[in-house]
Amino acid sequence: MTTTHRIETDSMGEVKVPLKALYGAQTQRAVDNFPISGRTMPKAFIHMLGEVKYAAAQANKNLRQIDAKILDSISEAALKVAAGECDDNFPIDVFQTGSGTSTNMNANEVIANLANVSLGGHLGEKKPVHANDHVNNGQSSNDVIPTVIHLAAAYQIKTRLLPAVTTLAKTLASKAREFAEIIKIGRTHLMDATPLTLGQEFSGYAAQVHDNIGRIERVLPSLYELAIGGTAVGTGINTHPDFAKEVCAVLAKRTGMPVKEADNHFSAQAAKDACVEASGALKTLAVSLIKIADDVRWLGSGPRAGLAEIILPELQPGSSIMPGKVNPVISEVVCQVGMQVIGNDAVITQGAWSGKFELNVAMPLIAANLLDSIALLAHAATIFNDKCIAGLAADENRCRELVERSLMLVTPLAKKIGYDKAAAIAKKAYKAGKTIREVALEEKILDPKELDAILDLRSMTR
Repeated sequence: MTTTHRIETDSMGEVKVPLKALYGAQTQRAVDNFPISGRTMPKAFIHMLGEVKYAAAQANKNLRQIDAKILDSISEAALKVAAGECDDNFPIDVFQTGSGTSTNMNANEVIANLANVSLGGHLGEKKPVHANDHVNNGQSSNDVIPTVIHLAAAYQIKTRLLPAVTTLAKTLASKAREFAEIIKIGRTHLMDATPLTLGQEFSGYAAQVHDNIGRIERVLPSLYELAIGGTAVGTGINTHPDFAKEVCAVLAKRTGMPVKEADNHFSAQAAKDACVEASGALKTLAVSLIKIADDVRWLGSGPRAGLAEIILPELQPGSSIMPGKVNPVISEVVCQVGMQVIGNDAVITQGAWSGKFELNVAMPLIAANLLDSIALLAHAATIFNDKCIAGLAADENRCRELVERSLMLVTPLAKKIGYDKAAAIAKKAYKAGKTIREVALEEKILDPKELDAILDLRSMTR
């Protein structure tokens, strides 16, 4: 009969582990204990966990805490985790022990097994490299997991989100310049208002996105503070006094980020305020993208019974029953992403206050939702830019038609003839189905040349 499992032991006894699994007993217990969602920790988190384990091994080597040969094998194995070569060996559910101890031990076991095999040993032997004694030396789940959360979030923001959002801001600004001379009707309360240019409207969208870049950049310094070195409760028990400094130096070099040891380890481990701050900035971006995407959806509505001031790229058939229908699918996707990010923020906020005394106990959930928000927003900003904003065009004739028919062109007349008389002209124009210009000429309220000057559309936009 073919053997499919090996027997391993931990402090609680024997455990059956899949024969070829790189993980060990503690990981298997977590798999058995938490069959909740089938949703594992994000790959970005696992890869950064590998980076932290590599940095820890290098720090221990620099401080001569463990035999150099063992630490070299740990370093080599940790880099495999960081490179994504071991992703299939991280099966633990997001919904697990609140400290993330299971995932930390998962990494320790995978790295220890890889190291042992590289040194001529076998899976599950625990020698010469031990998951706790060697891979986890100078660390605790309680400082490793919050360190990884900060690093992974900051790195994904810098390398994925900010480039995507910056590109979107530039494209919106380009459209603002392209549409600078196209006059259209403004709208407040979904009702006609005074004119502006389509370029001015899009400049507002560009500014919104640009402002969000600044907000997100301002949260990065908080994420650059790392909990590593605090071990169990923040006191740094069982670790070298220079361990955190050494780890941060390695991580700074490898990630290109100015990370440093937290000023106060008790805050770093007990609270997750930086994660709440970062999520708040992400939520603000989500709200902005919803606003812009929804406006674009309305501006492109029609093509004959809607506003139809802009023409959206046609991407796919919009109906299984109505031939020829095309829908604003990208705007709808962006709005849905924004809704999810707002929901993620609520979870992160609630998770952050779940910490009691010296430890937060919702760290895996905070990590998963924070990284989910970053990834979703990066993808949404990219497709919004590439598949919608970059290819949309203005319908100048439609913009001109709607603005000429607007009753709110009466607004500059009010300054000349008074609010009440101007309101009467607007009401008469509405009932008669005429323009403000036509009624004003009929009423002979002003000299035609003076009327033309007052009703000049361009002057109303400046």
